[in-house]
Amino acid sequence: MTSSIDAQLRARACSALEEITDAARRAGEIALRDFRLGETTSAHVHAKHGGSPVTAADLAVDRYLSERLRAAYPDAGWLSEETADDWARLDKASLLVVDPIDGTRAFLAGDPRWTVSIALVLDGRPIAGVVHAPALGETYAAALGCGARLDGAPIHVSARPTLDRALVGGPKSMIASLAEAAGVELTAAPRIPSLALRLARVASGALDIGLASANSHDWDVAAADMILSEAGALLTDTHGQILRYNEKRTRHGALLASGASLAPAVVAAARLALVERAA
Repeated sequence: MTSSIDAQLRARACSALEEITDAARRAGEIALRDFRLGETTSAHVHAKHGGSPVTAADLAVDRYLSERLRAAYPDAGWLSEETADDWARLDKASLLVVDPIDGTRAFLAGDPRWTVSIALVLDGRPIAGVVHAPALGETYAAALGCGARLDGAPIHVSARPTLDRALVGGPKSMIASLAEAAGVELTAAPRIPSLALRLARVASGALDIGLASANSHDWDVAAADMILSEAGALLTDTHGQILRYNEKRTRHGALLASGASLAPAVVAAARLALVERAA
């Protein structure tokens, strides 16, 4: 019976991945209408509450994805950066988690490293996720039990066995603290504005470790979490705990991503760095 249920879940996840991947690509086409490589976006820009920018492109993509995906999954809840949160989602077993444009500041400045990020969550964990970077022509996608892929080709995490000289993406202060706590050399990768893209590049092996400072949200990481998992990586908090989605609180503390074999060392160094910082 268990194997039959698992097979059904895999089939559901793979089917969902086809739908959300196509939706992400079409959403990317909408966003690209206002993207100007190396130049300021042509889209209208205003500040949200708190001061962060939002463009007309963010809102157009959000509307498109809301209409399409809510129609495709009428029983699922909805959580998007650009839609007011409705806690009715908490009563749903499944949840669509969307960031219409992850890396809005990059988008409006003409930097191509922004993404459309979509995940389907079931019982608190993602079962399908896509991180699509339209201006780069990169699509990272994964579904539960179906593997992770970049533009259709299978991807896997780095096989690096130790922290020393690992290539790390994330805030420079976090990288420095991790290196000092572990007593190793770490190489800081150039900054990647989209957190979803940064984590996806850990899944592909382009980065050994990905770090996120506190205050990322479900929509920033849920899709990448699925891709990391299927590529042989872990995304955890600083206690080594995997993330749960569709909770009242959508915001997270500092996060760590690396291959499963490297994760214990990363978590241990992060915990030591926090202790030293508190002291």
